[in-house]
Amino acid sequence: MRVLITGAAGFLGSHLCDRFLAEGHTVIAMDNLLTGNTANIEHLAGRDNFLFVKHDVTNFIYIEGKLDAVLHFASPASPIDYLEYPIPTLKVGALGTHKALGLAKAKGARFLLASTSEVYGDPLIHPQTEDYWGNVNPIGPRGVYDEAKRFAEALTMAYHRYHQVDTRIVRIFNTYGPRMRLNDGRVVPNFIAQALRGEALTVYGEGRQTRSFCYVTDLIEGIYRLLLSSEVHPVNIGNPSEMSILEFAEKIIALTGSSSKISFIQPTDMRIQDDPKVRQPDITKAQQILKWEPQVSLEQGLQETINYFKPRVA
Repeated sequence: MRVLITGAAGFLGSHLCDRFLAEGHTVIAMDNLLTGNTANIEHLAGRDNFLFVKHDVTNFIYIEGKLDAVLHFASPASPIDYLEYPIPTLKVGALGTHKALGLAKAKGARFLLASTSEVYGDPLIHPQTEDYWGNVNPIGPRGVYDEAKRFAEALTMAYHRYHQVDTRIVRIFNTYGPRMRLNDGRVVPNFIAQALRGEALTVYGEGRQTRSFCYVTDLIEGIYRLLLSSEVHPVNIGNPSEMSILEFAEKIIALTGSSSKISFIQPTDMRIQDDPKVRQPDITKAQQILKWEPQVSLEQGLQETINYFKPRVA
C-alpha cells in the first residue's frame, strides 16, 4: 500500500510509520510540527519508501499519485497542548479532518480517524462501550479536544454514508511508550521524570481516579488490524486493566528504584477541570472483530519507557 499518515512526527504517528514500513508499504508522513518532532522519524530519513512533508492539514492537501489509505492522526493530544493551542486543536479536528477525508475521497482511499476515549468525557457508565454517547462539557477547557474529536467522528461517518468513503474510527485509550514528550503533561512521562530526578510524584486529590494504560506496540497492532478490517463504526483500542493513579505512582517508584515520595496536591488549574474520574475500555468488539487484545504487561512496557526516558531526563 501507499499510505498518508498525518501527525506522523508525533508519538503515535511515528510508531505507525515504523509499522507500515516494516510491512513493506510506502509511507508519506505529514506534520506541521506544532507538537510533533522530526527526531521521532529521523531514523527513517533516506529510505526509498518514506517521504516527509511539512504541511498543516487544515489547509488543502495535495499528494501526487495513488493513495490506498489516509490515517488522520494530526492533533495536539495532551491537556497542556490543547490548552495552549485551543483553536489549532479545534481546527485540526474539524478542518483537518475535512481536508483529509476530501483527499481520501478524491483518491478512492480508505480513511482511518484517530479518535479518543475523551469522546466519552467523564463517563457515567463503566467500563466504556462504543455505544455509549458520553458525558462531555462542550464549553469547558477540555471541550476543545473532546468536541473536535466528536465532530471528526460525525464528519467521518457523514463521508462514509453520503460519499461512500471507506472509513474506520479508532477510539484510543491511554497509551504510553518511547517517544512520548517528557514535558507533555501526561501522567506517564510526569511520574517517570519525577521518579528519575528523585522528586516527589505529584498526585492530584487522593489519587483515586483510575486509568488503563496500553503499551504503544499493542495499540499500533490494533490500529493496523482495524484498517485492514471491514468495520466502519468506532472501535475501542486500549488496555482494560484498570488501576488508580496512586497505585500507578507506587509502581513507577518501584520500577525506577527511586527514593521519591508521593505528594498529594489539590487540583487548581484548568488541566484538571472535567478530568475523567474513571477510564477503562470495554474491548469486546476489538476482541471479536479484530481478534486483538493487549500482549505487553504493564511492567514490561513501563521498563521500556523508563529506559527511553533515562538519558533524556536532566
